[in-house]
Amino acid sequence: MRRIAAHYLIDRGRITPRPLVECDDEGRIVRVGQWERLDNIPQAEFYAGALTAGFVNAHCHLELSYLRGAIERGTGFGGFARAIGQVRGNYTAEERQRALVAASERMWAEGVQAVADIINDDSSLEHKRQSPIRYHNFAELFGLRADVAAMNNLLTAPNTTLTPHSTYSLQSEAFAAAAKGERLSIHFMESPDEEELYRGEGSLAAWYGRMGWECDFLHYGSPVGRIIGQVERFRRVLLIHCCCLKRSDVEALLNHFSVPPTFVVCPQSNDYISGLRPPVELLLKHNARVAIGTDSLASNDNLSIIEELKLLPEVPLAKRIEWATAGGAEALGLADEIGSLEVGKRPGLVIVEGIEEQDGELQLSPTAHSRRLV
Repeated sequence: MRRIAAHYLIDRGRITPRPLVECDDEGRIVRVGQWERLDNIPQAEFYAGALTAGFVNAHCHLELSYLRGAIERGTGFGGFARAIGQVRGNYTAEERQRALVAASERMWAEGVQAVADIINDDSSLEHKRQSPIRYHNFAELFGLRADVAAMNNLLTAPNTTLTPHSTYSLQSEAFAAAAKGERLSIHFMESPDEEELYRGEGSLAAWYGRMGWECDFLHYGSPVGRIIGQVERFRRVLLIHCCCLKRSDVEALLNHFSVPPTFVVCPQSNDYISGLRPPVELLLKHNARVAIGTDSLASNDNLSIIEELKLLPEVPLAKRIEWATAGGAEALGLADEIGSLEVGKRPGLVIVEGIEEQDGELQLSPTAHSRRLV
């Protein structure tokens, strides 16, 4: 039995001072209470900072970890896509494997309990079988000439389901075939180019034109229109990035789905590629379901959830932590097991150090970081 105390506990959108959390030897929560005097509690461990449940990284491309630092910042959406194609072949299989293992192990040490990971090949699967992190693999169908059959070998892996890449990169038949899973993860409205494509404008339209490719889905009128037109209302959907969402888009999506979609924001990646920001105030106003992702090390300096949260200072810290824990667990269907510090769960236990008070509210300091305790 471990008895762990701290200055604060941040859980399910609430901040509790002087928490005392008891876990059994398997990491199961036995009791959550508060301490008055620690010297009266046998074998209590005290940590300066805030206790939270283990984090959920709701969008990652672990297999791209070898591209850390290979692509310049600020290339923009089209430039980033071109750069990936230019540098992917410059690394050996051994280099790729070392990079993804190191990235995964660091996520675990920093408190990540589960990951929604995009895969395009099988390079990460062996490591994931041995990792303590709970990985859900989204095998991503990508490309205007993509064929679902090409993904069949990946779909035999545990915890792996098929998903469309985005609303701009698949023809209608392939998109529909990939959108039949119970749970989907779709890159969505990351750039203005995505909506401009449906008007025959912008860099995507120009690129497709140069390649002689025609899109058979433009009659949907917009990325939102395509989601509503091609994703059945009962599907559980993670919509990734969402930088260019408008109020009418959010309302249309919330009205369409019988189970509210999860809007997954990846602020560090957006800043790295284009300087855009996710519309978190809009999502807060609509009480939308939100989770936190890191994207890949091709467009990020790290896979740290805390570093993502630092870029969202306008959101109360308790809400940000809720998005990074319960929000991701709910999105992956794991809320009964992880995502909150409740008796009977095994959610992991993380200490966030570097918490400071600003204007009467808790905030992450520039040096704030997280590490796993349980």
